[in-house]
Amino acid sequence: MSGSAQTQFVFGRRWQAQSSFAVAISLVVVFSLVPAVGIVVISLTDIRSLPFLPVHWIGFANYKTFFGSAQLAYNVHALKNTLVFAAAVTLFQNVIALFIAILLNQKLRGRNFARAVVFMPTILGVTVIGLIFTLLFNPTGGPGASIWKAFGASSAFFGDPHLAMTLVIGVQVWAGIGVAVVIYLAGLQAIPSELYEVASIDGASSSQKMRHVTYPLLAPSVTANTLLCIIGALQSYQLIYVLTGPINPATQVLSLAIFTQGFGGAQGGAALSQGYAAAISIVQFVIVMIVALAALTYLKRKETQL
Repeated sequence: MSGSAQTQFVFGRRWQAQSSFAVAISLVVVFSLVPAVGIVVISLTDIRSLPFLPVHWIGFANYKTFFGSAQLAYNVHALKNTLVFAAAVTLFQNVIALFIAILLNQKLRGRNFARAVVFMPTILGVTVIGLIFTLLFNPTGGPGASIWKAFGASSAFFGDPHLAMTLVIGVQVWAGIGVAVVIYLAGLQAIPSELYEVASIDGASSSQKMRHVTYPLLAPSVTANTLLCIIGALQSYQLIYVLTGPINPATQVLSLAIFTQGFGGAQGGAALSQGYAAAISIVQFVIVMIVALAALTYLKRKETQL
């Protein structure tokens, strides 16, 4: 192989690139494809967590249970909560993150410290975040209760069916906003400053610069953040579990139903069934795929129009 041909490969030789690619594909197959196929198989069985119970092949019985009249109202309610949760988190997280990113992209004193503070919630564990906000909104003596009391009112906060979902959405936005800000900052810093200078010479106002310069060039970052928010929120349950418990109807989502059905805390003390939990996860996967592909198609079309 000639020297010029070798320079086309990062590893210097073709067999090294092929070997690295084969290893990468093998890892994807072992840790992604095989578990995915395993979940599909499990969803067609009646496997449970109790030891020594025989496992039977029951076909689509778990899916019939999910869509059956006995579980339909509960699952439709969980799906509705899931979509509301995902839509609200995606909207508010992106709007707030974009505003913060634009602010932190300015030449301000202490902006590096401010960036670190904004990113800090991302490195906190779910349990830590849950503990912080549980203490803040403790109905018997937390700061939230004190503020509520100053207005002559009281609330159970995360135990209030009318307020729990709103509070959980706020906590989720706060917990995930750091990554969104970083992505927007990277997109803003990739925009050449000469474009703003030319726009200023042409007499463009700040809003016109945002509309005709910043947003079109920031569209890929908007797409990335939106998809990450949608996919993450549709599959999120950890904060909901920590803040409101496993069986709060006001915050019941599909992911939490999967967890409680597979590992404990199912509504009404129902017996655990990993087969049924796997079936719910497959239904959730289809929903996430449809929503994500629809969002990606729409966002890509908007990018080409800008």
